Amino acid sequence: MQYPTDLTENQWQYIKKAMNLKERKRKYPLILIWNALMYLMKTGCQWRMLPRDFPKWQLVYYYYSKWSGSEDLDLLLSKLREKVRFSRGQNSDPSLGIMDSQSVRWGNNRSLKSFDGNKKVKGIKRHVVVDKNGFLLAVMVTVASIHDSKAVDLLMRTLSYFLSPVKVILADGGYRGEVIEAVKKKFGYLIQIVMRSEHRKTNFKPIHKRWIVERTFSWFDNDRRLCRNYELLMESSENMVKLSAIKLLLNKI
Repeated sequence: MQYPTDLTENQWQYIKKAMNLKERKRKYPLILIWNALMYLMKTGCQWRMLPRDFPKWQLVYYYYSKWSGSEDLDLLLSKLREKVRFSRGQNSDPSLGIMDSQSVRWGNNRSLKSFDGNKKVKGIKRHVVVDKNGFLLAVMVTVASIHDSKAVDLLMRTLSYFLSPVKVILADGGYRGEVIEAVKKKFGYLIQIVMRSEHRKTNFKPIHKRWIVERTFSWFDNDRRLCRNYELLMESSENMVKLSAIKLLLNKI
C-alpha cells in the first residue's frame, strides 16, 4: 500500500547518494525504513503502531537510532539545505541566521518537562537557528523553564560544532544583555537584536526577517509528531526536529 508520505524515486536516490548507503541483500529495502520514518513524522503515531505495510517497528527504530547516533541525519540535512539553496541561486552556505525558541506542550508524562511562565506552557522548549529561507541550521531542546538567554551558549556551541559559516544572527529582545558580547568573543557570531516598534502593537506588521523563524515553527507543527513533545529524551526530540526539516527539504528538491 502506498501512502502520501512515501518518498519519490528521485528523493530516495538523493538520500542513497548523500548517506552513501551501500547496495546489498536485505530482507527489507532501506526505502521502506525511510517511508516508515516519514509516515511516523507526519501522522504522529507511536512506534509500535506503525502499519504492517512497513517493516517491524523495532527495525525502523534501529535504523533511526543508528543514523541519529552517527550524525548521518545531520549530514543529510546539511547536503539537502545546500542543494536547495544552490537551486535558488543562493550561496550554498548561509551567512545570516535567525534565532528563536518555541515552547511545546508535553505529550509524554515520563519525559522531562517544566513550566514556561511567559507562554503558560508546560513541556519543553526548542531553540533553533535557521537561514533566511527558514531551513534548519541548528536545534537544541531544553525544559520549558530555561530562559532563551541561558540556552544560547549551548545553541551556539551546536551551531559551531557543524562549522557553520554564519556571521550575523538576528534575535528578539530575549537575547539582550551580556550574552551578545559573550557569544561574539567565544564563537565569533554577531547577534543583532530586532525589536518590535511601539506602533506595531496596534497595527500588526511582520518584523523584518524575524517572521521567517516563526514560519519554520509552523512548518514543524504541520507534522503531528512535533505539535506536542512525545519523546522521552531531549536528544530524540532534537532528532525528530531534524527529520521534519529533512522531510521539508526533500519536498523542495
